[in-house]
Amino acid sequence: MKSDAALSENQISWPLTVIVSLCWMLPGLFGHDPWKADEPYSFSMVRHILATHDWVVPTVAGVPFMEKPPLFYLTAAIFTKLFSFALAPHDAARIACAFYMGITFAFAALTARELYGTGRGRVSILLLLSCVGLQSHAHKLLTDIALLSGFAVALYGFVLSRRRPALGGLWAGTGIGIGFLSKGLLAPGILGIIALILPLVSREWRRRDYAVTLVLICAAALPWIMIWPFSLYRTAPRLFSEWLWVQNFGRFLGTSKQGPPNKPAFYFYTLPWFAWPALPLAGWAIWKEWRDRAGALRRSVPAVALVVMFVIFSVASDGRSLYTLPMLVPVVLLAVPAFDGNFHRASRIIDRSGALLFAITALVLWLGWIALISGHPAGVAAKLRAISPAYVPSFAVLPFVVALVYTVGWGVIALRAPASWNNSLLRWAAGMTMIWGLCMSLWLPWTDAMRSYRSMVASLQAHLPQTRPCIASIAIGESERAMLEYFAGIQTRMVDSIADVPCGYLLMGGRRGTLKDNIGSDWTLVWRGGRPGNRKEEFMLFRAVNRPQSPN
Repeated sequence: MKSDAALSENQISWPLTVIVSLCWMLPGLFGHDPWKADEPYSFSMVRHILATHDWVVPTVAGVPFMEKPPLFYLTAAIFTKLFSFALAPHDAARIACAFYMGITFAFAALTARELYGTGRGRVSILLLLSCVGLQSHAHKLLTDIALLSGFAVALYGFVLSRRRPALGGLWAGTGIGIGFLSKGLLAPGILGIIALILPLVSREWRRRDYAVTLVLICAAALPWIMIWPFSLYRTAPRLFSEWLWVQNFGRFLGTSKQGPPNKPAFYFYTLPWFAWPALPLAGWAIWKEWRDRAGALRRSVPAVALVVMFVIFSVASDGRSLYTLPMLVPVVLLAVPAFDGNFHRASRIIDRSGALLFAITALVLWLGWIALISGHPAGVAAKLRAISPAYVPSFAVLPFVVALVYTVGWGVIALRAPASWNNSLLRWAAGMTMIWGLCMSLWLPWTDAMRSYRSMVASLQAHLPQTRPCIASIAIGESERAMLEYFAGIQTRMVDSIADVPCGYLLMGGRRGTLKDNIGSDWTLVWRGGRPGNRKEEFMLFRAVNRPQSPN
């Protein structure tokens, strides 16, 4: 392995790492409405906290929503309050995403430095932001971002505990607490199993000071784990029971039948693309250090963490690519030693191929945007506008300048950085940042017009009387109800069947083509619609015939 002096010769500077990280982190946080699937209901809980100062019972459009604890939503509410003078509420709330990603980057860097020495922290940051699956999720109002931070903090605590048992235990317990208040029992369960398995894989973990670490982990985690459940139990015992048994054990075991079902081998084919390019680099690094005892000891925490996470997520009843996020931290930590090797001919080929890929992608994005704005070539412009029919082409100076800066910045890094493993990673990270920057500047208005509920809610509202009527809803999800409340101040009353409707209006949702526009002689269809460009979902509004239109 190279010495620290040799490694530093082509080392990436900290200022450049911070600049690339910020350029990656900021696009996508501002300038668009909440996007389905998770942002609308997440933002509704943020608004509830701001309006009522009640952080104990998470609430979406007036209805308790006990799926997740409130840490992320409370953090987003604080940022919304702080930046309300300058930003739209949903944009200000997304600053919480940057806050938690900053924590994740910082503790991934601290862990890599603790494991591999000086200079490896910035490698871990660039490798993490280079992962394909992280980009789109890290910029949305998702409590899983705070969960990711909790795992990053906890793994740092475990690694640090070998050298400083007390401080490591405090950090690990804090990470467990952050994870718990982000998504419930998942983080304490996984990290608890990791803590029990570590002594089985290496005698270095079978020491007395590790017992001290475990005690301090419990002590540090206890306040995080107690304060919210205790407050919830005192406020609403029934909701506490629903959260504990239905949203934790029920979702994991599948008895609640609420989340998307986990398909066989789902994470076997999801993790490779989600963690690209870190996963193959991790495999290469493990192969290189297979017989190195010191390397095996360094790998113990991230390797055990990855295996435990993979198994737990694989046996869980629910499955989404989003749930892969926590696995990125151990994958990246395992991949860091890959950048200790020589930059040989095969490495150069891979490096140049990546640069060519980013150049072609950027060219396609620029040419597509020019076609969209100018209308030429007509065939390309027509197809793009058909995908997002509510989009009105217009040229804006600021997004254009931002896209130009991102493109030129990547070009400078790609052409001027000397050939080395570290600079190869820098070029990849800069390329991912450029592509994301182009998508979130040039293409953001086009995407937002397609994914926002704003125009749909405005269209529906035009078919309602000015006095807010009572509206019942059937098969309307949390996201739709949240956006009805945000854009029009409408809170629907959820019912299970038409016979249960207590209102003069009924809003129904479903897959396009499955809804009936005639639900009986007592109801008449007054509106139907959906998000522009979305060909899967459809909504219908009915008005009761010969029934008084009571206010909501």
